[in-house]
Amino acid sequence: MIVSASYRTDIPAFFAGWFRARLAAGHGEIANPYGGKPYRVDLRGENVDGYVFWTRNAAPFADAFVDVAALSLPFVVQFTITGYPRTLDAHTLRADETMPQIVALAQKYGPRAVVWRYDPVLITSHTPAEWHRRNFADIAARLAGSVDECVVSFAQIYKKTRRRLDQAANTLDFAWNDLDWDEKRALLAELSKIAGENGIQMTICSQPEVLTAGPAAGLAAASCIDAARLSDVAGYDISARRKGNRVGCLCVESRDIGTYDTCAHGCVYCYAVSDHDKAVTKLRRVVP
Repeated sequence: MIVSASYRTDIPAFFAGWFRARLAAGHGEIANPYGGKPYRVDLRGENVDGYVFWTRNAAPFADAFVDVAALSLPFVVQFTITGYPRTLDAHTLRADETMPQIVALAQKYGPRAVVWRYDPVLITSHTPAEWHRRNFADIAARLAGSVDECVVSFAQIYKKTRRRLDQAANTLDFAWNDLDWDEKRALLAELSKIAGENGIQMTICSQPEVLTAGPAAGLAAASCIDAARLSDVAGYDISARRKGNRVGCLCVESRDIGTYDTCAHGCVYCYAVSDHDKAVTKLRRVVP
């Protein structure tokens, strides 16, 4: 089994102490996101093949990475860096602060252990398409040689996402726009070319509509929880059946150990947090 930690919250940024304690205990009791009973997930031992960590700030998790490596458990870090302005990412670290983290992780654990995520792509009056071209090119150039893949997708506009975006746009005086698929394909084709020039393959997360026509046709779909990449890190074969979370998802089966509405990054487009203030309050109840 592969453990996902976590696409529901940022465990490396906010829950390093909790994770290390649960890893030492060997298991965690995880809240069921659908209101059912908590479920138990083994965190080490013969049932655990490895980890996929998801984060925007890996610095607080440095000792936890050492703990996992000491158990000879392979891991991959899905590390999001978008460089968005504070109107969109209110409390994340700046890109200049997080890019060195990726470089350091790649140096210590190998470039196959880190994947850069430029995700989600959000078009606003502060981040139009031309801004993304320049911003993506700058980050790609600075991560060249440290990562071999960049996962990209456009923001999924769920009901709560639309509500939070509209509230933020009204309060902070910006406009946002969900491009049509032809415009998305054209921009992704340009970003893919930039990535390739820096030795990075760009893959598309769970948006098969992008891959079907136009200049983006032929781009690769992402497998964010990827048994093949984890096998490369481990140095031996790790097998897992494909079990995507939504249409177009190529992830293999995993168990996620996060809890929704506990991330304090304050990203206005986030699907995992319905209200930032409530998330901060909930986080403070969990983390001393």
